[in-house]
Amino acid sequence: MLIQSLEQKTRLALFTVLVTVIGCTVICGFTVFYCAKLVTDERNQIYVLDGDIPFLAERSKQEANFVMEAKAHIQLFHQYFFNLPPDDDYIKWTLGKAMYMADGTAMKQKQAMEENGFYSDIISSSAVCTIICDSILLDEHERRFTYYGTQLIKRRSRDMRRSIVTVGGLEGVPRTQNNPHGLLIVNWRTLENKDLDY
Repeated sequence: MLIQSLEQKTRLALFTVLVTVIGCTVICGFTVFYCAKLVTDERNQIYVLDGDIPFLAERSKQEANFVMEAKAHIQLFHQYFFNLPPDDDYIKWTLGKAMYMADGTAMKQKQAMEENGFYSDIISSSAVCTIICDSILLDEHERRFTYYGTQLIKRRSRDMRRSIVTVGGLEGVPRTQNNPHGLLIVNWRTLENKDLDY
């Protein structure tokens, strides 16, 4: 009788130990999983300080802001390509910045404009060219765009307005200092470049 009672107590103690070990393992596993999730969530949050007041800013993927970033990239490229003062070094610098944002089709158009004497005409006539973006139509699924702009050319003798319409596509590339949006304009061409008025 004593041996049977001792055997039942041993089984009860073994069962209690096993239940305790399994329970602790489950609790530890849940704690590790929950802590890893908290760390991942915190890494996606950035706090920006304005004086002493912190503001929460969340990091997002490029796809979430594609339309906004694509339009900013297209507009910046056109500003670099078409905003031209009568300064040869500045023209080379802005066109160099624009070439980082587009493929070889932009280089071909730049070379054609050089051959036609467009840039030397700007410098010799002290013209100032600025472009104003009227609108950008963007098909985010096809990644194609149409840019509508008005270029103002101010010369000493007269001022002129030109309508500029360009089209192209967009491809994703790694972000760099020269290409902060991580996009590349491809198959870019000018559909319209005509005088509006003087």
